[in-house]
Amino acid sequence: MSSEPEAIAGLLRSQGQMSFVEPATNADIEAFEARHELPLPSQLKQWLLVSDGGDFFLPAGFQLLGVAHLPLIDVDDPDRPDDSYVVIGALSSGDPVLCERSSERISIYNHEAGRIEDDESFPDFFTFLTGLVAVVGAGEDDVE
Repeated sequence: MSSEPEAIAGLLRSQGQMSFVEPATNADIEAFEARHELPLPSQLKQWLLVSDGGDFFLPAGFQLLGVAHLPLIDVDDPDRPDDSYVVIGALSSGDPVLCERSSERISIYNHEAGRIEDDESFPDFFTFLTGLVAVVGAGEDDVE
């Protein structure tokens, strides 16, 4: 039986072109958290064990950063509203995808509006991933 992150990876692959990265190890994740004194969201950690970053819905969509493989999460990335957030990726629009420190919440920072929109804030990483099709506008409107 597959894990929830593996099932989500399969769902994403069925919906568009993905480029997943070699998985991180538990040791990689623990070392990253210790080095940056930053506990990552639990579901993000589960996902990193399946793919340590990657590109979703190619050619445009979402790029997730990793902890062991480039490009890496930069906990000091200034592309965020304040220090209570960490940039974990970016949409093709350039808007960063954030995790809140000491929280499971994942949000998209709308640069143009200078805020996080209610409909672009998710209770956890798996909810964000499963809603990614709607976020990037892939899927139903694609014509081959």
